[in-house]
Amino acid sequence: MTTYFLVALISLLAGFTQGVSGFGSALVAMPLLVMFMDVKLAVPLCMLNGLIITLFLSLQLKNHIDWKKIMPLFLGCLPGIHVGATFLKEANSNVIEFLLGVILIAYALYGLALRPQPRKINSTWSYLAGFATGVIGTAFSAGGPPTIIYTTLTGWSKDDIKATLSGFFFSSGLIIAAAHAISGLTTIVVLRYFAASILFVFLGTYAGSIYYGRLKKETYVRVILGILIPMGIIMIVSAV
Repeated sequence: MTTYFLVALISLLAGFTQGVSGFGSALVAMPLLVMFMDVKLAVPLCMLNGLIITLFLSLQLKNHIDWKKIMPLFLGCLPGIHVGATFLKEANSNVIEFLLGVILIAYALYGLALRPQPRKINSTWSYLAGFATGVIGTAFSAGGPPTIIYTTLTGWSKDDIKATLSGFFFSSGLIIAAAHAISGLTTIVVLRYFAASILFVFLGTYAGSIYYGRLKKETYVRVILGILIPMGIIMIVSAV
């Protein structure tokens, strides 16, 4: 019973985080869940909860969903998932994860200190961001940063950024969740934890989205950059 309570509490916190920023639920949930459950349970559970969060946010921001922005990211992600599942199995993942963590922190500090102006970005970068997200997501279960960095540089409104992140993470998450189910990772135990956490992850997401509505665009981007710093630290610590 204590485990179910902890899962519910963590899901509430994870939902709130992504309700505010449009990403980051796994960043919050994974380090806490693996303290008392096997990672093979935590990963599919986070993915299922992530689908609930991103579906809710996508519906909430449906008027800002633009598939012309999402599809290049999604199409780039597909081969990235394949590459991550094959090539990177032989690579030194610790080195790559460490370097990614350093890049995230450096970019976040750069953005917070200098506040770079939005720029017109060639559409090719969206495919590359999606590809990198697929590769890194498959290798480390933390593929969001390339897409997050790309969207913060575009000059889109905060609703467009959050809608694009939510739509992309939902569509790509469906594929990953299906892969978990096919591979047998989504067990009855995982589904029980998922059932116990659905209400709480929804409430957390709803509360976070209310707080998000009070943020100005500049504040929202700074919140995103602020979350990238602990994400980078976690990657560095994990690699070391």
